[in-house]
Formats: sequence, C-alpha cells, structure tokens
Amino acid sequence: MTLKPGAERPSWHEYFMRIAQLAATRSTCLRRQVGAVIVKDKRVLATGYNGSPAGLKHCLDIGCLREQMGIPSGERHELCRAIHAEQNAIIQAATSGTSIMGGTLYCTTFPCVLCAKMLINAGIKEIYVAEGYPDELSRDMLDEAGVEVHRLTLDEVPKALKDVRE
Repeated sequence: MTLKPGAERPSWHEYFMRIAQLAATRSTCLRRQVGAVIVKDKRVLATGYNGSPAGLKHCLDIGCLREQMGIPSGERHELCRAIHAEQNAIIQAATSGTSIMGGTLYCTTFPCVLCAKMLINAGIKEIYVAEGYPDELSRDMLDEAGVEVHRLTLDEVPKALKDVRE
C-alpha cells in the first residue's frame, strides 16, 4: 500500500479510535461490540474488547443470559458473562506490568459505572468515546473525578484510506 503524495494521515485521535474500533471486532457479545485502547504519550499501552473471561464459553456459543432474562442495557451488569473492553484493557496492562496512570482511554462506547470507577482508580485522565451509553452515575463520577470526556465520531471509511493507491 502506498499513499499518494499529499495524502492526509489520520490525526492521533482518529488513529487510536480506529484501533479501538478494530479491537471491537474481536468482541463475542451478542448485544454490543466494544473496543478500548489505553494510550500514553502517543503510545498504545493496552487494548481490550468485551467478551467472556479467558478459557470460558462465549455468549456467541451459549447465548446471552441478559437477553434471555430481558434485562435492559445499562442495568444489572453483574448478570453478564462478559468482561467489558475497558476492564480487559486495564487487566492487560496490569498483567504485563504496564502503568496506565495518567493515560488516555479511547473507547467505542461510553464507560458504564463499573468501568468508570476502575478507570478513575487506575489514573486515566482523559476519555474519548465514539458513542453514548445510558449511565448517568458513570458520567457524574467521571466529572467529579476530573476525568475529561470527549465525543469522537469517525466516518466509516477513514479519509486517509480514501487517498490510498495500491
């Protein structure tokens, strides 16, 4: 792949959100595919997507308990087999001994309150999200903690890729 002369490269924000979107394609959730990337100093520290814990059956294979019970989105998180994308990114950083203190999260969906509390305690200072999520307590806690939250929506096809010549 070769870029045409003068082609625009994606901004750092677009670049990292595109990585989060790519991570979301690994999700095994039947309701919502979410991807997350934790970044510091323009370096990717960890990625995550929502799915069952390692080695356990996925909702893709056995069905969604929350769906079967008629539980609406944003409620009763404890009744879910999956670990959220943000949680998996935090765990990935922890298991590799990588500090994410002062980092930035790029996530395809606004964090729920459980993830928000973990992100606050992990020292995440800024969050970029592509879409919302119905959780006012999460927003309130992130605001109270001084975590900056930004909405970042992207076109389906990145501008830089429109200028690519094979």
